[in-house]
Amino acid sequence: MQASAAGPGTLVDALHAAARRWPDRVAWTFDPGERFTFADVQRLTGGYALALRDRGVRPGDRIAVMLANEPAFPLTWLALARLGAVMVPVNTRYQTADAEHVLRDCRASGIVAGSEFEPLLRRLPGDVPALRNLYPSGEIAAAGASASALALAGDWEPGPADGANIQFTSGTTGRPKGCVLPHRYWTQLAGGLVTEFPYLTAGDVMLTAQPFHYIDPQWNVAASLLSGAELVILDGFHPSSFWGKVREHRVTYFYCLGAMPTLLLRMPADPRDREHAVRVVQCSAIPKALHRELEERWGVPWYEAFGMTETGADLRVTDRDHDELVGTGCLGGPVSYRQVRIVDAADQPVPAGETGQITLAGPGMMDGYLDDPAATSAALAGGWFRTGDLGRMDARGRVYHVGRLKDMIRRGGENVAAREVEEILLTHGAVRLAAVCAVPDEIRGEEVKAYYVADATPGELAEYCRARLAAFKVPRFWQPEDDLPRTDSERVAKSRLGELSGAVFDVTTGQWSRA
Repeated sequence: MQASAAGPGTLVDALHAAARRWPDRVAWTFDPGERFTFADVQRLTGGYALALRDRGVRPGDRIAVMLANEPAFPLTWLALARLGAVMVPVNTRYQTADAEHVLRDCRASGIVAGSEFEPLLRRLPGDVPALRNLYPSGEIAAAGASASALALAGDWEPGPADGANIQFTSGTTGRPKGCVLPHRYWTQLAGGLVTEFPYLTAGDVMLTAQPFHYIDPQWNVAASLLSGAELVILDGFHPSSFWGKVREHRVTYFYCLGAMPTLLLRMPADPRDREHAVRVVQCSAIPKALHRELEERWGVPWYEAFGMTETGADLRVTDRDHDELVGTGCLGGPVSYRQVRIVDAADQPVPAGETGQITLAGPGMMDGYLDDPAATSAALAGGWFRTGDLGRMDARGRVYHVGRLKDMIRRGGENVAAREVEEILLTHGAVRLAAVCAVPDEIRGEEVKAYYVADATPGELAEYCRARLAAFKVPRFWQPEDDLPRTDSERVAKSRLGELSGAVFDVTTGQWSRA
């Protein structure tokens, strides 16, 4: 098998190495559900691979997977890797239009699906290629459990550059795109969590609450294989019970993102809030104004981290500079294998302190966007990935996030960063979710609009913003909602805000209208 000098080069290498080093150690705990040792994982993935091979899956095949947070998902993923096949996770929240888009776009030759998703698949057009070979997950699991892993006549032995996934982006601002991810993407990302901060070891217990078709639980699986840490998988993110599960399983590490920290803070305080074993929380987009409150409530450091589906893990705050950076919004510096530049519109680096686009380079990134050479070339020209995020760099090479290129609002000659306004709104005690975006305006070009979930009036929230922001940044239009559409990363799906048709309040006129 092929491996890099730094450790296992593929998911298959990592699987076998873990089974040799920690055969009887618990690898995965599903809550609710079963526990699996590393030896169990090796045996069962061999059985799953046999079952899939017997049903026609071959090296290079693209196989869609539509499963909930259950053992069949990671077992199928690793089994496909052992066959040299490529997994295409399908969002379990999809309906006919978005499911058809992903299945056609990836050109999968088959799909492993849970029984609860088969009615949806039957509603899709019959000419979708993946539907020609439907592999019911219960059937594969039963065959895999009864098979002997020894009967698998050798793994395909993929190399680090061979494909492991076609992972579709979560579609925060547009239609999901398929990212071609090789094995080295996963081993680079996971290995960096072992050899660098947070230095995961076999003594750690990790936890993930995100859906498995999203990227986080998958890199958690890879990190477990490389570190020997136990991974606890919840059936979903439930703010009211989350910390109870953390205490119950003696979790030492977890990663969260999006609205998760804000939703956790909105839960009633518990006398047991600090009764846990967590040593590190890594989180993307920690609300600056809430950062210190998060740490004070649970008594554990929260470390900012930045990564993307396309690039893996890129920037992070570590234990060396955490105390200095709490509440600053700093993303930290690059991991050892990543380079970062802040560039202007001409793709030239800007001086420290100036704002530009964050670009990244180094190993362990996607090979490109599936069947889209133009988009790949635009994103990866010259070996530097253009993130679409705006940032600035300090003199020590640490990056501060400013906003998204597509999330800047040009209001009457002034630039308004949507994220800045959102962060202020989230500090209001009544606000549970907020999203700010641009709407057309005949006079100013664009106006600022806020969608929010809160027990507060638009006037109250506008006044709250006026006391904390320049007048031109205060939203003119306010649309209250019971909830906002979100991606699986718990970020608001801004591309879907236009689907909401609630009442809109104009603070300039004091009038309500329909969206």
